[in-house]
Amino acid sequence: MSDFASRHIGPSPADQDAMVRKVGYDSLDALMAAAVPSGIRSASALGLPEALSETESLAVLRGLSERNNPGVAMIGLGYHPTITPAVIRRNVLEDPSWYTAYTPYQPEISQGRLEALLNFQTLIADLSGLPTANSSLLDEGTAVAEAMTLIRRATKGKDALPIVVDSGLLPQTLAVVGTRAEALGIELVEADLSAGIPDVEAAGTIIAYPRADGQIIDPTAAIEAAHATGGLAVVVADPLALVLLKSPGSLGADVVVGSSQRFGVPMFYGGPHAGFMAVRDGLERHLPGRLVGVSIDSAGRPAYRLALQTREQHIRREKATSNICTAQVLLAVTASMYAVYHGPDGLREIAQQVASKAAQLATGLQAGGIELTGTSYFDTVVAQVPGQAEKIVAKARDLGVHLHQVDDDRVGISTNEATTDSHLKLVWEAFGIDSDAGATSSAVPENLLRTDEILTHPVFHEHHSETQMLRYLKKLSDRDYALDRGMIPLGSCTMKLNATSEMEPISWPGFAELHPFVPAEDAAGFIEMIETLESWLAEVTGYAGVSIQPNAGSQGEFAGLLAIRAYHLSRGDDHRDVCLIPSSAHGTNAASAVMAGMRVVIVKSTDQGEVDLDDLKAQCDKHADDLAAIMVTYPSTHGVYEHGITELCEIVHSHGGQVYVDGANLNALLGHAQPGAFGGDVSHLNLHKTFCIPHGGGGPGVGPVAVAEHLVPFLPTHPMHPVESKREGIGAISAAPYGSAGILPIPYAYIAMMGAEGLTNATSVAVLSANYIAKRLEGAYPVLYSGDHGLVAHECILDLRPLTKDSGLSIDDVAKRLIDYGFHAPTMSFPVAGTLMIEPTESEDLAELDRFCEAMLSIRAEIDAVVAGKYADGDNPLVHSPHTMREIADWTHAYPISEGAFPSGTTDDKYWPPVGRIDQAYGDRNLACSCPPLEAFAEV
Repeated sequence: MSDFASRHIGPSPADQDAMVRKVGYDSLDALMAAAVPSGIRSASALGLPEALSETESLAVLRGLSERNNPGVAMIGLGYHPTITPAVIRRNVLEDPSWYTAYTPYQPEISQGRLEALLNFQTLIADLSGLPTANSSLLDEGTAVAEAMTLIRRATKGKDALPIVVDSGLLPQTLAVVGTRAEALGIELVEADLSAGIPDVEAAGTIIAYPRADGQIIDPTAAIEAAHATGGLAVVVADPLALVLLKSPGSLGADVVVGSSQRFGVPMFYGGPHAGFMAVRDGLERHLPGRLVGVSIDSAGRPAYRLALQTREQHIRREKATSNICTAQVLLAVTASMYAVYHGPDGLREIAQQVASKAAQLATGLQAGGIELTGTSYFDTVVAQVPGQAEKIVAKARDLGVHLHQVDDDRVGISTNEATTDSHLKLVWEAFGIDSDAGATSSAVPENLLRTDEILTHPVFHEHHSETQMLRYLKKLSDRDYALDRGMIPLGSCTMKLNATSEMEPISWPGFAELHPFVPAEDAAGFIEMIETLESWLAEVTGYAGVSIQPNAGSQGEFAGLLAIRAYHLSRGDDHRDVCLIPSSAHGTNAASAVMAGMRVVIVKSTDQGEVDLDDLKAQCDKHADDLAAIMVTYPSTHGVYEHGITELCEIVHSHGGQVYVDGANLNALLGHAQPGAFGGDVSHLNLHKTFCIPHGGGGPGVGPVAVAEHLVPFLPTHPMHPVESKREGIGAISAAPYGSAGILPIPYAYIAMMGAEGLTNATSVAVLSANYIAKRLEGAYPVLYSGDHGLVAHECILDLRPLTKDSGLSIDDVAKRLIDYGFHAPTMSFPVAGTLMIEPTESEDLAELDRFCEAMLSIRAEIDAVVAGKYADGDNPLVHSPHTMREIADWTHAYPISEGAFPSGTTDDKYWPPVGRIDQAYGDRNLACSCPPLEAFAEV
């Protein structure tokens, strides 16, 4: 293996030998031969280049980044240069205490990022003028698409009515919404709302404010027209413009969506960026994605947690309203901290500067005889230059400035936070104008200027020096538990090393500061890197083609199912719309199938957790004429290599269906088996799970879709794709042509440095680690499912239901008690209620694995003590966990402090949760989704 692989993989060769013997085998190869069914094993090694060292990998990526030409980006279209304050860049975006954290499903150890997300929600609520905002969505395009489906589910009895869409929306947003609407059978009526309101009864209207051409049109008339027929009004807004503009909520909007990119988040060649959605009262329970709320802990003190419908698709499955199970947490945190650092006065100054530069630009153009489109704008002007647009844009590029060629006769120019007078002079020069126009007032219409205060909460007024900001960020990160503290053994989530050498390049200007719509030749390095990465992913999965456009696993699922749907339609099989889904599947599978216009039919699982092939055959026979696909996770959601996978593929294919192999567990196959070789037609991959993109507290992620040869023509396209052949087809899945391109250097570096041998060995050690834990704990906690020879795959499920029955202790009690021992809990009650799913990954060394096992064994001894009656009246360390430092000062429990707060194996530098156990039900009954006043945190 390469030197990097030996550093990525935690257990040393000697430790691996000891672990293999504990599991009962002579070698790692023998273990894998017993675990992985022979019928699916790869016959040869992966065809990847020789592994690079960290230094070599960084040199290659440096060379690729330097082939990109960010220039002075004045293209606009929803992507703008911004200045990320160094204190935020270094202490959030580049800090492992923020980027290696997991989704805050254990809120007691996630209070820092939950507070940061509550700041984000408060920021969006204030700017939008609506009371409730979610904690981010994937990008602006998909946020608008989510708003479209919100209209559908919130306007009962109007399912058959069309939705009016403003032609002034960004072109990529119109493309994403069109793709989503076509799959769901939603009729869209596209209209220029600046020219009048169409005379049509609609379920809702989606309005641009400002428009793509920069014009600011009062949305009031369109909002009132939507309400007049009982519909909803959605406003798509630029949050920086809303610093100056009247809020959409004050004008009557029901929903406001957009992107927070220009609040300190680099353009990243299209992403990742935090989209947002805010809603009026009464629509809270229709919000997609995640919502942070305020509850109380066991001492009655305020505490944050995820509220309401979080991960609701896992519960509601085919009845789910969205397949979104993630967010863009790291980017939402960045945007929120940008607002905290600048405060309302600083944001107002930045917004006024942007608007003033746009007006100054316009003045110079008009002085040179250039006619502009419209007179009311915030940051974007469109110049009328009949027949000269291409020439002017080319001249600007020669001068180092990127402009937007709207068509042959128009050029769009957008100002931004980084725009200077010298940039304006270059633009004027490109137009053949020698202007000396100075600063001027903005062209924002006076009747739409905001008069109310924003960001009045103290958090936006207290951290404006770098010292204050640094300490605030440190305080919040100290409240959290991330991989920089210790193991996060979450099953089905894969929390492994995000190496520094993989992370470093994403901040380089050639990657971070590139606009997604620059000409292809100005993104040559990025495009080469992406195409190489796509070819590597095709190689390791055994498929013919890959698209990395989907910017989350859920979007990859959707894209894969759209490919299957389009394939059937291309053959005239428009009746094939049934998607079979095993009862054990991820909840996103069913939600994605519905979004792709399919009907979900559930296939039973056996008592061993495998797909019931007899029931599968029965369902295939029943739906022989309308079967579209099956979605199956492999290894199974239960963490087992099922022998029946090849037979499953054959059964479905023989009935005319396609096989979607969910790639969530590819990290148990990589180097040993390829889904495209053992029967899969399409898979999505989770790059954060298998290829080391960090979770970032619940985002970012990338969900590429990989397909067999016959499905390649149906991969995602984009109307503004730099590769012309990829502009027309199935449609856009994400707002940017390459989705969240900015984080693709991470998996590129990982694959380059690991090489074929390293990737294969990583899979082997991940499987070894899971079986080692299962073996060590099997006497204390039954392992629910196993395959041949009693082996699991890369994760194992511990069954706590018998212990709950005997002791009355819940799975929550065990999870919260693990916090006292210094661990994040494993995945709770998924895929089986009352169980813990553990995935150690290949990155944790033997000492950490043993520390976890010892903690679990110690907790089992505590459970036995409860059963034996050692603790009276339910007063035991488990039900009162986690124990806080504050609790020690006023200890009220019958058991000693040392037993409760310092359980076996803990040290002086143990992690202390900032709050006690949080009351989840209280939070849902008393929903509060913005920053609480400081007096709420007074002593109780």
